[in-house]
Amino acid sequence: MLIGLSGAGKTSVAPHAARLLNSAWCDLDQRVVAQAGLSIPEIFVAHGEAHFRKLERAAMAAALAEAPQVIATGGGWAAEPGNLAAIAGRTLVIYLSLSPIEAGRRLGGLRDRPLLEVESPERRMTELLAVRERWYRLADIEIAVGEASPDVVAAGIATAARQYGGW
Repeated sequence: MLIGLSGAGKTSVAPHAARLLNSAWCDLDQRVVAQAGLSIPEIFVAHGEAHFRKLERAAMAAALAEAPQVIATGGGWAAEPGNLAAIAGRTLVIYLSLSPIEAGRRLGGLRDRPLLEVESPERRMTELLAVRERWYRLADIEIAVGEASPDVVAAGIATAARQYGGW
């Protein structure tokens, strides 16, 4: 199962969903960092976004080769051409939609997002959503997050996984 969270709160929702599904979970960004031995900002500075996306694709391929699990992605993964097509039919893709304002609130003071290191992160999130949403809409299911707590969102994910993903 794949969770596309646009990065906002993914590390609090994914473990809850995994627990409800009696499953393992992984955070794609954490796998990239472990593989590269660099933080995400360091990867962007040293090698650029294209290299980060290459590492991200490799981390997804590795995760999909493992036992079924909840996979938390950042918002950029799903918006990379070919990524969703590469996993079609192999996993249940869930788009957790939320407004840029709510995403900003959930991200809080996190500073490990190079694409948001701008004067107005909220405006940048709005711009990114405008570009990426056409990809997000290709997900199998959309769950509108709103201001729901991580536990409530995780329960929705678990219900969808059981109903549509064969869990």
